Amino acid sequence: MSAAESRAAAGALMRRATYASIAVASAMILVKLVAWLLTDSVSLLSSLLDSLLDVAASLVNLLAVQQALVPPDREHRFGHGKAEPLASLGQAAFISGSAVLLLIQALQHILTPQPVSNTGIGIAVMGFAIAVTLALVAYQQYVVRRTGSLVVSADEFHYRTDLVLNGSVVLSLLATRELGWVYLDPLFGAAIGLWIVYGAWQVANKAMTQLMDRELPDGDRARIRQIALAHPQVKAVHDLRTRAAGPTAFIQIHVEMDGGLTLAEAHRISDAVEAEILAAFPRAEIMIHQDPEGIEEPRRSFPPARASSKLAS
Repeated sequence: MSAAESRAAAGALMRRATYASIAVASAMILVKLVAWLLTDSVSLLSSLLDSLLDVAASLVNLLAVQQALVPPDREHRFGHGKAEPLASLGQAAFISGSAVLLLIQALQHILTPQPVSNTGIGIAVMGFAIAVTLALVAYQQYVVRRTGSLVVSADEFHYRTDLVLNGSVVLSLLATRELGWVYLDPLFGAAIGLWIVYGAWQVANKAMTQLMDRELPDGDRARIRQIALAHPQVKAVHDLRTRAAGPTAFIQIHVEMDGGLTLAEAHRISDAVEAEILAAFPRAEIMIHQDPEGIEEPRRSFPPARASSKLAS
């Protein structure tokens, strides 16, 4: 499969993942709304609020994916991939908003506890929600493995937290029905709210990593160097710089070759190295600078961020 075909296939998977997310969240809103009206459960309300924000976040994600997949144009020569981390920041804000609303509601019910009614309906609804969410998470994980999409990854993490949330709601309803612990329902709701805050922080952190043009993981950078050095006519490599914008990675590297090579030969070697790197990173934009071996040139140095940052040299 060519690089263009790989990008097209990745784009189709990302779109389908966002459609599936919207469909699941919409179905969850309907069933959870009915269940909450019948039970007046705070923990079930927490799950309903989360699903309402899931729909809003998924719509934002859909727009972001559509924008991120737009090819480079005259005004955006590096493409539109940063629409993905921007959307992820928006999703983090949505998640945080749901947590604040939930914590307020839980506090009110802790101060003035109220019995939960029709717990059987609530348990059945949450069981359905868990089954559907498990299927969605499995599909999203498959899409993330194939595409590396930040938006789909953030959405997948969010729905994994939903599994914890939904399981907590079931435990809360069971304990309230079987043991009469009226305080347990709002306490579960508050705990879920704190869990949602933690998830929002992780989503925002991943988004900021891309927006600030952080290097690719050290393992990927080491692999790029190994691929370049594997060519028999590449003597050394230096000044490897990488970053990511949505589904696209940007890779810049200097390769050192025999200074006696003709320009045409050096170009052929660079093309071969580029093809090998592209095979390993099919959604990458690659720029290779050719240097004659042994020629000293000014090299920018950076203070090490961690022990393994020697790869940056």
